Amino acid sequence: MKLELLSWNINGVRAVVRKGFEAWLKSAKPDILGLQEIKLDDAKREEAKFDFAGYEEYWFPAKRKGYSGTAILVKTGLKVLSVHQGLGVADFDDEGRALTLEFAKFFLVNAYFPNAQPELVRLHFKERFNSAILNYVKKLEAKKPVIICGDFNVAHQEIDIARPKANENSPGFSFQERVWADKFIASGLVDTFRQLYPKKVQYSWWSYRANARVNNVGWRIDYFLVSAKLMKHVKKAFILDKVKGSDHCPVGIEINF
Repeated sequence: MKLELLSWNINGVRAVVRKGFEAWLKSAKPDILGLQEIKLDDAKREEAKFDFAGYEEYWFPAKRKGYSGTAILVKTGLKVLSVHQGLGVADFDDEGRALTLEFAKFFLVNAYFPNAQPELVRLHFKERFNSAILNYVKKLEAKKPVIICGDFNVAHQEIDIARPKANENSPGFSFQERVWADKFIASGLVDTFRQLYPKKVQYSWWSYRANARVNNVGWRIDYFLVSAKLMKHVKKAFILDKVKGSDHCPVGIEINF
């Protein structure tokens, strides 16, 4: 069985739909698509009447309107065994930051990690989230392997950011956040893109300011991490940096069982 999984921080589902998301989805045809920052509550979603043909939809909005939230689209016919919203911690679950689907061979955790914010004012919140989601993933791994995808809001190494020296204390490249990225890898999770392409420079997010995307002054902050035992099944890892519609682009893996 071959599956293509994509992950994309769309920066608002209504906005990305206006920019051609449905046509892109019809063309790209991923088997599973994790979305972050949907910025849409259930009432507004019902009002909008989205219908992504050929996919079953799983949504986990934030309680605060127009903020955060995650969703997963699964190609019709691909069996989902269970669905779990959140991490069991109200602070994070109120923001709709983690949504888990169970499949026959793996759990998929789709996550929108907090932004540490200027002056790192939300760093402690992010570190607590990191700890909670890592513990959660390790508990899932006791049952079957895990794939965790999403916007991690951190560039792990200097190769993952266009201007590392200028951003040493910036949110998303602070020492503390990068240490946490180390912890995820040390726990046995594998960064699929960096594992397959140790020296490849490619980014998944660009600021809207100063023509950053045109000049490719970007950051790689969107990831697919997998349990070590799954890595042998990962045949491709990629970043679709030509796809527009958000300040992020989709990232993905192809996995073959």
